[in-house]
Amino acid sequence: MTDHRDAIAALIRLYAERLDGGDLEGVARLFSHATVRSDGRPEVRRGSAQVLDLYRRMVQLYDGKPCTKHVTTNFIIQLDEPGSSGFARSYYTVFQARPELPLQPIIAGRYHDRFSRVDGRWRFADRLIFVDLVGDLRFHLRRSL
Repeated sequence: MTDHRDAIAALIRLYAERLDGGDLEGVARLFSHATVRSDGRPEVRRGSAQVLDLYRRMVQLYDGKPCTKHVTTNFIIQLDEPGSSGFARSYYTVFQARPELPLQPIIAGRYHDRFSRVDGRWRFADRLIFVDLVGDLRFHLRRSL
Protein backbone atom coordinates (compact mmCIF):
# COMPACT_ATOMS: atom_id res chain seq x y z
CA MET A 1 0.00 0.00 0.00
CA THR A 2 3.00 2.31 0.37
CA ASP A 3 3.32 2.51 -3.42
CA HIS A 4 -0.33 3.59 -3.62
CA ARG A 5 0.25 6.32 -1.02
CA ASP A 6 3.33 7.48 -2.93
CA ALA A 7 1.33 7.64 -6.17
CA ILE A 8 -1.40 9.71 -4.51
CA ALA A 9 1.15 12.06 -2.94
CA ALA A 10 2.78 12.43 -6.36
CA LEU A 11 -0.55 13.54 -7.87
CA ILE A 12 -0.95 16.20 -5.20
CA ARG A 13 2.59 17.44 -5.85
CA LEU A 14 2.07 17.33 -9.63
CA TYR A 15 -0.85 19.72 -9.24
CA ALA A 16 1.42 22.25 -7.49
CA GLU A 17 4.19 21.81 -10.06
CA ARG A 18 1.86 22.33 -13.01
CA LEU A 19 0.15 25.33 -11.46
CA ASP A 20 3.42 27.03 -10.54
CA GLY A 21 4.67 26.36 -14.07
CA GLY A 22 1.62 28.06 -15.57
CA ASP A 23 0.41 24.79 -17.15
CA LEU A 24 -3.28 25.42 -16.58
CA GLU A 25 -4.23 22.83 -19.20
CA GLY A 26 -2.13 20.26 -17.34
CA VAL A 27 -3.81 21.21 -14.06
CA ALA A 28 -7.21 20.77 -15.68
CA ARG A 29 -6.27 17.34 -17.08
CA LEU A 30 -5.61 16.14 -13.52
CA PHE A 31 -9.31 16.73 -12.83
CA SER A 32 -10.70 15.23 -16.04
CA HIS A 33 -12.75 12.71 -14.01
CA ALA A 34 -13.17 14.83 -10.89
CA THR A 35 -14.97 17.67 -9.21
CA VAL A 36 -13.30 20.74 -7.71
CA ARG A 37 -15.02 22.65 -4.93
CA SER A 38 -14.15 25.37 -2.45
CA ASP A 39 -15.44 25.54 1.11
CA GLY A 40 -18.14 28.15 1.47
CA ARG A 41 -18.82 28.48 -2.27
CA PRO A 42 -21.72 26.76 -3.99
CA GLU A 43 -20.01 26.25 -7.37
CA VAL A 44 -18.82 22.77 -8.31
CA ARG A 45 -16.53 22.37 -11.30
CA ARG A 46 -16.69 19.02 -13.10
CA GLY A 47 -14.11 17.77 -15.56
CA SER A 48 -11.22 19.34 -17.41
CA ALA A 49 -13.13 21.99 -19.36
CA GLN A 50 -14.82 23.53 -16.31
CA VAL A 51 -11.64 23.38 -14.22
CA LEU A 52 -9.60 24.99 -17.00
CA ASP A 53 -12.20 27.76 -17.33
CA LEU A 54 -12.00 28.39 -13.58
CA TYR A 55 -8.21 28.62 -13.51
CA ARG A 56 -8.04 30.79 -16.62
CA ARG A 57 -10.50 33.22 -15.07
CA MET A 58 -8.91 33.21 -11.60
CA VAL A 59 -5.12 32.95 -11.90
CA GLN A 60 -3.05 35.91 -13.09
CA LEU A 61 -0.13 34.86 -15.31
CA TYR A 62 3.03 36.86 -16.07
CA ASP A 63 4.81 35.66 -19.21
CA GLY A 64 2.87 32.42 -18.81
CA LYS A 65 3.55 31.80 -15.11
CA PRO A 66 1.88 32.93 -11.86
CA CYS A 67 5.20 33.62 -10.04
CA THR A 68 4.14 31.32 -7.20
CA LYS A 69 5.40 28.31 -5.30
CA HIS A 70 2.74 26.02 -3.84
CA VAL A 71 4.19 24.12 -0.89
CA THR A 72 2.10 21.11 0.12
CA THR A 73 2.72 19.44 3.48
CA ASN A 74 1.19 17.38 6.29
CA PHE A 75 -0.05 14.57 4.05
CA ILE A 76 -2.49 12.13 5.60
CA ILE A 77 -3.41 9.46 3.06
CA GLN A 78 -5.95 6.72 3.71
CA LEU A 79 -6.80 3.85 1.36
CA ASP A 80 -9.71 1.45 1.26
CA GLU A 81 -8.91 -2.22 1.75
CA PRO A 82 -8.79 -3.32 -1.89
CA GLY A 83 -6.79 -0.20 -2.80
CA SER A 84 -9.28 1.11 -5.36
CA SER A 85 -10.09 4.41 -3.67
CA GLY A 86 -8.41 6.74 -1.25
CA PHE A 87 -8.66 9.98 0.65
CA ALA A 88 -5.96 12.53 1.42
CA ARG A 89 -5.77 15.62 3.57
CA SER A 90 -2.91 18.06 3.19
CA TYR A 91 -1.94 21.65 3.88
CA TYR A 92 -0.88 24.17 1.26
CA THR A 93 0.96 27.46 1.52
CA VAL A 94 1.39 29.61 -1.57
CA PHE A 95 4.34 31.97 -1.82
CA GLN A 96 4.61 34.69 -4.45
CA ALA A 97 7.22 37.21 -5.51
CA ARG A 98 6.96 39.90 -8.14
CA PRO A 99 8.94 43.08 -8.80
CA GLU A 100 6.13 44.98 -7.07
CA LEU A 101 5.64 42.33 -4.34
CA PRO A 102 8.44 40.99 -2.14
CA LEU A 103 8.53 37.24 -1.50
CA GLN A 104 5.76 36.38 0.95
CA PRO A 105 3.09 33.81 1.73
CA ILE A 106 -0.15 34.94 0.09
CA ILE A 107 -2.61 32.19 1.04
CA ALA A 108 -2.69 29.00 3.11
CA GLY A 109 -5.25 26.30 3.65
CA ARG A 110 -6.09 22.65 3.24
CA TYR A 111 -6.97 20.18 0.51
CA HIS A 112 -9.37 17.32 1.12
CA ASP A 113 -8.96 15.02 -1.87
CA ARG A 114 -10.65 11.80 -2.93
CA PHE A 115 -8.97 9.48 -5.41
CA SER A 116 -9.98 6.45 -7.44
CA ARG A 117 -7.80 3.87 -9.13
CA VAL A 118 -8.82 2.99 -12.66
CA ASP A 119 -6.89 0.56 -14.84
CA GLY A 120 -4.11 0.54 -12.23
CA ARG A 121 -3.65 4.32 -12.20
CA TRP A 122 -4.65 6.75 -9.48
CA ARG A 123 -6.60 9.87 -10.39
CA PHE A 124 -8.40 12.66 -8.62
CA ALA A 125 -12.11 12.07 -7.96
CA ASP A 126 -12.82 15.21 -5.91
CA ARG A 127 -10.91 18.15 -4.44
CA LEU A 128 -12.35 20.33 -1.70
CA ILE A 129 -10.23 23.45 -1.09
CA PHE A 130 -10.33 25.17 2.29
CA VAL A 131 -8.89 28.68 2.58
CA ASP A 132 -7.66 29.29 6.13
CA LEU A 133 -5.32 32.30 5.86
CA VAL A 134 -5.36 35.06 3.25
CA GLY A 135 -2.60 37.54 2.54
CA ASP A 136 -1.96 39.84 -0.42
CA LEU A 137 -3.62 38.18 -3.41
CA ARG A 138 -3.62 41.25 -5.69
CA PHE A 139 -0.96 39.82 -8.00
CA HIS A 140 -2.18 36.20 -7.94
CA LEU A 141 -5.91 36.23 -8.55
CA ARG A 142 -7.83 38.07 -11.24
CA ARG A 143 -10.82 38.26 -8.91
CA SER A 144 -11.29 37.98 -5.16
CA LEU A 145 -12.13 34.75 -3.38
